[in-house]
Order: sequence, then C-alpha cells, then structure tokens
Amino acid sequence: MTPALLEKLPRVWPPIAPAPAWSRDPALAAALAACRQATRTHATSFFFASRLLPAPKKSAAYALYAFCRWVDDAFDEIELSRQPPEAAALAAALDEILAGRSPLPFAPAFAAMGREYGIERDWCRDLIEGCARDRLPLRLRDLAELEVYCYYVASVVGIMMSRIFGLRDAAGLPHAVEMGLAMQLTNILRDVREDLARGRVYLPAEDLARFGVTDDQLHGGRVDDAWRALLRFEIARARAWYAGAERGLPLLENDGSRMTARVMGRLYAGILDEIEQHDYDVFSGRRYVPTWRKGVILARCLAGD
Repeated sequence: MTPALLEKLPRVWPPIAPAPAWSRDPALAAALAACRQATRTHATSFFFASRLLPAPKKSAAYALYAFCRWVDDAFDEIELSRQPPEAAALAAALDEILAGRSPLPFAPAFAAMGREYGIERDWCRDLIEGCARDRLPLRLRDLAELEVYCYYVASVVGIMMSRIFGLRDAAGLPHAVEMGLAMQLTNILRDVREDLARGRVYLPAEDLARFGVTDDQLHGGRVDDAWRALLRFEIARARAWYAGAERGLPLLENDGSRMTARVMGRLYAGILDEIEQHDYDVFSGRRYVPTWRKGVILARCLAGD
C-alpha cells in the first residue's frame, strides 16, 4: 500500500456506541425493510454472509449498503444516453439525508445508523467523489492510481463498516483498506467486459503494457497467453490484499462481526477462483461463486479453516 494512501486514513477513532436501539424503532420499519431488500437483491454474497451478525448490526450493515448502492447507481447504472449527476448534487442530497429531510426510502435508516455508529460525513463524501470519477471514460495509469481509485469507491466503505463491526483500534484501518482494495480489484477483473462498454479500463496501463495486452485485444475479448499472464499477476495482487485484510480480523468484535468479515472476504476471493477455473476468460460470461460453493466456504470458515 502506497504511503499516500495511508495518509488518507482517519487519525481519530472515537469509541463505538454500545448496542444501538435505533434498529428497533417502529418508525424506521419501512426504511429498514427497504435497506434489507436492496441488500438481498443486489448484494447476494454480503447478504449471505450477514446472517452471522447480531440483528442490530445486520440492520446497520443493510442501511450502509443501501446508501452505497444509491451512490453507485447514480453514476454506474444510469442510461448511457443520459448525463450522470455532478458529485456536488449527490453531496447536497447527502446533507438532506443526514438532516432527516430526504424522501429516499433508505434515508431514515442510514441517518439513524450513522449517528449511532459515528459514520463521518467526509467518508460518505469520499465515496461520492470516488464514484463520480466514473462519470467520464476512465483510464488508470499505474498501481498508485489503482489504489487511490479503489480506496475511494471501496476501502472507504470498509472504514465505515469497521465502525459497525466494532473495530476499536485505528491500527486496524490499513487492513480494512486492504479488504476494499482486494474486493474492488476482484470487481475490476470480473467486470472487464461491462466496463469496456462504458469506456472504462481500470486495469493499470503499466500492467497492460508490461504483459503486451492491447486495447484491440481487450475490445476483441481475446484470451491468450499474454492475457492469462496479466490476470495471474492481478489475481496474485488481489490475494495478497485479502491476506493482509485477514490479519486485521482479530481486531473486530467477536460477536459474529469477525466471522462475517472473514466469510465475505473468502466469498469474494472465490470469484478469483472461478476466473481461473474458466481459463481467465472474463469476456464470455460473468464469473460468480455458485450458491453451493458459498455454503462450502461458510462451513470452512466456521470450522476454522
């Protein structure tokens, strides 16, 4: 991890509140249901892993996910013929959410969760800034740019989730960042085809050049020895980040939070296994971990493997 990335980490890590009561507030029932449904529909791996969390933390995690989904959709799921919003527009909407004035279905739950767990406004703004980089065609030059991009769109979510998971020492934050780096690089490798269609190439240009992979090859979806070598290199990088993230798990609360983070990391790392098993072909279909294998991964985690 580059020193510049470490400089972005919070210097202050306030104590985390005890078991929150907000998730049992009847007035929030509709918002909580919307958050749960968004997670169940769009984040199947996380929803699968979240069964290990105590109920209040489960609700908090769903509220955080619903917010992240809203930000991501604003830039990523918009029709290509339409202009994505400016980051400032979403930042203003964030202010309305946190002030309790937003009509968005998830907003009351996210605002209440944020107050209970001490979610900083700046972390939310960082996520918006990161996703806003997808407004235009995007190319990353090198590892440093890859790390910064992944930090803003994923690692900052890991920092926020660390509040929910009970991280009590800021020394664990680099490991949360590594989890975000690993998971986002996994997304990048899985979604090469979809990203190309939107004018985005997240694989660093220096890596493409190193292995002799050209734009024509990317757009042609050609799997050859050069492509396999590139993906082996990137998969090894992602796995190193996953390993670093696991070293921080003992710093999380041992109430199901630690195990949830472990299972989630293993499930996402399983996508890398699927890419390998399909001969590094990410062009002919989207690689994912089938439900039966999720069960195997869960069982191994619970057994201490």
